[in-house]
Amino acid sequence: MATIRPFAGLRPPQAIVEQVASRPYDVLNSEEARREAAGNEKSLYHIIKPEIDFPIGTDEHDPRVYAKATENFVKFQANGWLVPDERAYYYIYAQTMNGKTQYGLVVGAYVPDYLNGVIKKHELTRRDKEEDRMKHVRATNANMEPVFFAYPDNAVLDEIVRTYAAKSPVYDFVAPDGFGHTFWLVDDAADMQRITQEFAAMPALYIADGHHRSAAAALVGAEKAKQNPNHRGDEEYNYFMAVCFPAGQLTIIDYNRVVKDLNGLTDEAFLAALSTDFVVETVGTDKPYKPDRLHNFGLYLSGVWYSLTAKEGTYDDNDPIGVLDVTISSDRILDKLLGIKDLRSDKRIDFVGGIRGLEELQRRVDSGEMRVALALYPVSMKQLMNIADTGNIMPPKTTWFEPKLRSGLVVHKI
Repeated sequence: MATIRPFAGLRPPQAIVEQVASRPYDVLNSEEARREAAGNEKSLYHIIKPEIDFPIGTDEHDPRVYAKATENFVKFQANGWLVPDERAYYYIYAQTMNGKTQYGLVVGAYVPDYLNGVIKKHELTRRDKEEDRMKHVRATNANMEPVFFAYPDNAVLDEIVRTYAAKSPVYDFVAPDGFGHTFWLVDDAADMQRITQEFAAMPALYIADGHHRSAAAALVGAEKAKQNPNHRGDEEYNYFMAVCFPAGQLTIIDYNRVVKDLNGLTDEAFLAALSTDFVVETVGTDKPYKPDRLHNFGLYLSGVWYSLTAKEGTYDDNDPIGVLDVTISSDRILDKLLGIKDLRSDKRIDFVGGIRGLEELQRRVDSGEMRVALALYPVSMKQLMNIADTGNIMPPKTTWFEPKLRSGLVVHKI
């Protein structure tokens, strides 16, 4: 059963929340963060990407960079840019994209739940990325950014959220990317107790986005427990900050592939080879082809879009991994025809989140940077939860969630 609790967060005053709030640390590089924070000393990038305060080219893993994160975090508190709440709350965080709003509960998630599998994963993590975030948590003694969880749909929680969403929010703004962000405090003790109880009845929570942040927060929490001779189990380091959304509100969008060459094949030979495992249909040059069902793919090659439909026998609908279109495309196209064995390390392949549109795939091929593009039908939340429930791991670069959580609306000190 899932253990959560409210916490007393640090939050920016309403008047400056838009200056403080930032995109997550891992969706942009150092130079992009430097540009977005230009002229804004209140930007959270100064804490979550503090290499921007050093000369261009400074290694983001330099020990001085982590020390700068600590220094800037102290500065933000001293200047009143992050102010502690007087008591513990749950928070409600709503995001609006393309007219659709999803409502999440900001909670303290329980470190042992991560370690014992109540908080379920669907991706492998890399130790170097875990260690980077662990150093950041150790330096700041805080979860500066939330992780993104899903939970099974729950009518009681829906009703509580609706009640608060009808009230005036503490934050309500549209970020530069056009997505709306709205925030409320759950301040009624009875409501907080009901939220805790409803989560306690859930068999599992699911990491949607933020596997490395989750791992880092949990591992540092476990470290602190081991280092504390008077450890009780109720200390703040036993919890880390998560925004939990009902699974039914979440949308996973496509995560597409572009490849630099055809592994020595001509266009004609490549298309002929594809026809062994796929029904190949020419769509044309007018506009991109967006896959409209499971096991259907869009292919862009030499100015022409094609529809590929996997033939019977090329997938296993009874296998949580074998049913995935990323598995079919990896096995039957990228590996078998193009010789790409490892999606994590092969430099011939790149990945494009669907938020950029299929036109981005077309642009990268037309520019000559890439030779061929592959558009995939998105994974469903049901598939993700099934994979996590069965203890399986998704292939790399399978899920892309939008909108991304905005960092800086609330911080959790440990």
